[in-house]
Amino acid sequence: MGAPRVSRTDEGPDTPMGASPTHIGSPKLRYEAARAVIWAAVIGLAVLAVYISQSLLVIFGAMVFASMIDGGARLLGRWLKIGRGWRVAMVIVAMVAFLAWLGYFAGSQISQQAAQFPAIVGEQLGRLLALLREQGFAISQDDVQNVVGSLVSGVGTVTRAIGGIFGGLATLLLILIIGIYIAIDPNLYERGVAWMVPENHRTAFYDTIERMSFTLRRLLAGRLFGMFAEGLFTWALLAYGGQLIGIDPVPMAALLGLLTGLLAFIPNIGAVISGILMVLVGFSGGTDMGLYTIFVYLLVQNFDGYVLVPMIAKKTVDLAPALVLGAQLIFGVMFGILGLALADPMLAMIKVALERRAERLDESNRLNEASA
Repeated sequence: MGAPRVSRTDEGPDTPMGASPTHIGSPKLRYEAARAVIWAAVIGLAVLAVYISQSLLVIFGAMVFASMIDGGARLLGRWLKIGRGWRVAMVIVAMVAFLAWLGYFAGSQISQQAAQFPAIVGEQLGRLLALLREQGFAISQDDVQNVVGSLVSGVGTVTRAIGGIFGGLATLLLILIIGIYIAIDPNLYERGVAWMVPENHRTAFYDTIERMSFTLRRLLAGRLFGMFAEGLFTWALLAYGGQLIGIDPVPMAALLGLLTGLLAFIPNIGAVISGILMVLVGFSGGTDMGLYTIFVYLLVQNFDGYVLVPMIAKKTVDLAPALVLGAQLIFGVMFGILGLALADPMLAMIKVALERRAERLDESNRLNEASA
């Protein structure tokens, strides 16, 4: 009849259960299966990163904002011997006060100029088209509208995830809130990321993060200083500089100065956009005023290129202009305005990480040669 079947409840705790159906007996097959699982996990993480790339970019933007706050707190720490929390609070209050002043200033003075700005730009573009047609260029208004429509539709495809103006404001609010949380206690999040790094690599991780933080703080400090200088010089030259040579003040000088300062956060492309707007507004007041705005643009950009940028580059990271422009184009197409604005800091962080890795490899090679 054979041995009676023993139910699972009658088995003792030491009863052998046999091999699992998923157990791979061959060591070679187990090794290859483990490699396949690792590759599948890497590919899965890459696909996941593509799907959540917009959210990851928002988090990186929050880290950039947190670096601004941290840099301000460290700067205050040179003169104020108080706790870091108080210094962070002072920086946040100063930022809120500046934004409140900017909103009041924009609401009381710049809003009227901003309402007239599109009409002036459109009028100047119409004059430019008429001039080109007089010179024999067959350009119609419909062609320009089609080109502008194509550009707008392309940008809209990239930035549709943000959800328009309200989505952009929500994204900005998320960046500010997350950045404040990170700036209050950055060590908490640094330890959390380090916990996921293998223990034998944590020293290198902390060293790389420290260098990245230092470089990012210096880069942003220089960028903010450059924004302030460009905006201030542009406003002063447009509002008062022309009077020295008998030219009336350029209309919307305050708005143009503000736009120039804000767009200076985006290297290369921001300068071109602000220059085009400045020249279009300048020629609305006549040829002399238009030529003067070209002079102001060239003067400000040369001051920025030959004085501010070299001075800032010595204190931060030296990035090749063509490399920065290429990164801006790629991130701009992939992520829209937010990617365009954050391309420079992200490129700087990648460069620091690669430089630190190269240094570690050199150190390891020297140690191996010395031991040999």
